[in-house]
Amino acid sequence: MKYIKFFIIGMYFGIVLTKAEVISWFRIQEMFHFQSIHMYGIIGSAIVVGAISILLIKKFNLKSFGGEDIRLIAKEYHKGLLPGGIIFGLGWALTGACPGPMFALVGAGVEVMIVAIISATAGTFVYGLIKDKLPS
Repeated sequence: MKYIKFFIIGMYFGIVLTKAEVISWFRIQEMFHFQSIHMYGIIGSAIVVGAISILLIKKFNLKSFGGEDIRLIAKEYHKGLLPGGIIFGLGWALTGACPGPMFALVGAGVEVMIVAIISATAGTFVYGLIKDKLPS
């Protein structure tokens, strides 16, 4: 029961994504065809909010909900990021949804997204199996 607040926040976030048409397959296709600024505006806004949030976390040394220090660790670039990003983008373009909204789409009644969720889960599992064998 102590996690019910996160469930409620997640439901609210899903409703906001749905009402803002962020999970709309047509909006995502418009973005990939450069026909509308709708999604670029949303993504750009998220980047600005994220950048300001990181600035505030660093400036005021904010803590997590659990009271732990929030550590922002720089990640190394490696060769797999580019092909991985391309595969991710192609999957996003083909399904019309990135991983987060896939669940909201199922909740909105788009049952075919269950196939995308199963496929994404299988891809993640396969990556976990072959990760050590991939070039770094």
